[in-house]
Amino acid sequence: MTVQSLQFRHATHADIDALVALIESAYRGDVSKQGWTTEADMLGGRRTGADDVQACIDRPRSAILIAEREGGELLACAHVAEEDGAGYFGMFSVNPALQGGGIGKQVIAEAERLAREEWSLPSMRMSVIDIRDELIAFYERRGYRRTGIKKPFPYGDERFGEPKRDDLRFEVLEKPL
Repeated sequence: MTVQSLQFRHATHADIDALVALIESAYRGDVSKQGWTTEADMLGGRRTGADDVQACIDRPRSAILIAEREGGELLACAHVAEEDGAGYFGMFSVNPALQGGGIGKQVIAEAERLAREEWSLPSMRMSVIDIRDELIAFYERRGYRRTGIKKPFPYGDERFGEPKRDDLRFEVLEKPL
């Protein structure tokens, strides 16, 4: 896939079902194991739902960025929002069969551009499960740094999945824009 063939737009309510399917495929179940972003060995249950996606779309200073091929094929997405004076990057999903081909790097760049140029935010933050060393290394290669700020995993809240381990927690990563 070439850079020219990726098109970006903000999600609408009509995209909700397709987005939930994409996000679930990137993080949960057997299909997610085709890619390297899977959390299937750590978490079962849902990764997101239509309610979460709709809330992100409806929230002020928030967008779900969609990456498509010409013709409208959904390839990737990410939630970008303003939180506490910085950009927040989450719900990042690339079709597992297409991971490793550069799509994700382009989505991150577009999300950072949105936060920097359209919302004038000074930095981008994200929360990553802190035992996901390969994923953290991916973000570090893109300029993100570990902040040392740890957040507890919301055990018992099925909106975040069903943990298969008892040592999960989040770490905040940050990048100046």
